[in-house]
Amino acid sequence: MRYTILAAVLALALTVCGCDAERRAGTLQRDVDAIAALGTTGVQARVVGAGTDRTAVAGHSDAVALDEVSPDGYFRIGSLTKTMVATVVLMLVGEGRLSLEDTVEHWLPDMVRGNGNGGVVVTVRQLLQHTSGIHEDPPEIDTAEDYYRLRYEVRDARDTVASALRHAPGFAPGERWSYSNVGYVLLGLIIEQVANRPWHEEISARILEPLGLRDTHWPGEAATLPEPHANGYQQFEVDGPLIDVTELVDADASAGYLSTTADIGTFYRNLLGGNLLRPEELAQMRSTVPVDGVTALVWPGASYGLGLFAVPLSCGGTYWMHNGGQTGFLTNAGVTDNGDRSAVVSLSTALAVGEDVTRSKGFAQLRKASELVDHALCEK
Repeated sequence: MRYTILAAVLALALTVCGCDAERRAGTLQRDVDAIAALGTTGVQARVVGAGTDRTAVAGHSDAVALDEVSPDGYFRIGSLTKTMVATVVLMLVGEGRLSLEDTVEHWLPDMVRGNGNGGVVVTVRQLLQHTSGIHEDPPEIDTAEDYYRLRYEVRDARDTVASALRHAPGFAPGERWSYSNVGYVLLGLIIEQVANRPWHEEISARILEPLGLRDTHWPGEAATLPEPHANGYQQFEVDGPLIDVTELVDADASAGYLSTTADIGTFYRNLLGGNLLRPEELAQMRSTVPVDGVTALVWPGASYGLGLFAVPLSCGGTYWMHNGGQTGFLTNAGVTDNGDRSAVVSLSTALAVGEDVTRSKGFAQLRKASELVDHALCEK
C-alpha cells in the first residue's frame, strides 16, 4: 500500500511539473505572438534560469521569403552595449585605475569644451548615469532617404562628440537625468585612454572571453549580420511601409555589438550574480536615479544606475534591465535581482512612433516586450 501511495504521489508531482512547464511555455509563446500581432516582422525570446532554457519565436525572418525566425539568430543589440561598457569602467574603478569622480577633462583634455560645455565639471559617474547634461546629437536616420545615405558611413567617435558640442548643454551636470548616447561614446574613449587599447578589445578580454560569449561580436566597419539572422525593418512614418534596414555600419560604444539571446542572457545573469564586478562596484552600478519622459511611460517606476535600469516587477521586487533600440531592431533584456533568471526578447522591426507617442504601435511594441520580460521573471 505504501508503495502504491508513493507512486501515485510521484505521478501527481510529475503531472503538475509537466503542466507548469507547459503553462510557462504557453505564456512565453502568447507574449511573443502578441508582439508579432502588432506588425513586428520577427520576434525571438529566451528565458533561462533554475534549470530551464525556453525559447519562443513568431513571425518571419524575411518579409519576402517568409522564412521562420531562428531562436539562435543574431541581431544588433543597440544600447545593451552600454551595460558592457559600464561594466568595464567599473572593473577599472575596482582596480584603482579610474575613479567615478574623475572628470572628463582629466582623461580627455580639451575635448569637451565650448558653447557652455565643460569637461572639467562632468564626471565619469555622470556619463554612466546619463546626468551629464551634454546635448544629444547623434546622426539621425529619420527617413528612408537618411538610411540609404548614411547606412555605410563610418563615424569617428571624436566627430560624434564634436557634433554634440556644437550645442549648449541641456542642463548643469548632475541636475537631472536625460538619456545620452554621446556620453557612452566618451566613455569608450576614456576606456581607451586608461587601458591603452580600443574599448571593444577591453570588453572582449574582460567579458566576452571569460564568459565564453562566442556569438557576441563587434562588427567594426562591416554592414552585414552573421547567419542566421532575421532581417531588420524600420517603419519611418505611421502607417508607412517597412523598409529593409538590415545592412548598417554603427559600431560605437553606445550601441555597437551584435549578439544572440543566449549570450545576452548569460552576460546579464553573470553581472547581477556577482561574477564580473566586486560587491563595491556592483553596488555603485545599482545606485539609481529616477528617469523621466517616454522612458518613464514605457517602464513606470523605473530608475537608472550605472548602465542599468531598475524596474518594479508586477509580482513585487525589482528586476534589472536594459533595452536596445537600433535601426530596425528592438531588444529588451531583464534579469532578476540575484541574477538567477534572465529573459531576452529581440524584435526585428521597429514600428513608427509619431507625434502621439503613447498611442503608437512603436510604443506598444516596447510595452509588450516589457510585459514579456515581467511575465517571464515573475513566473513560478
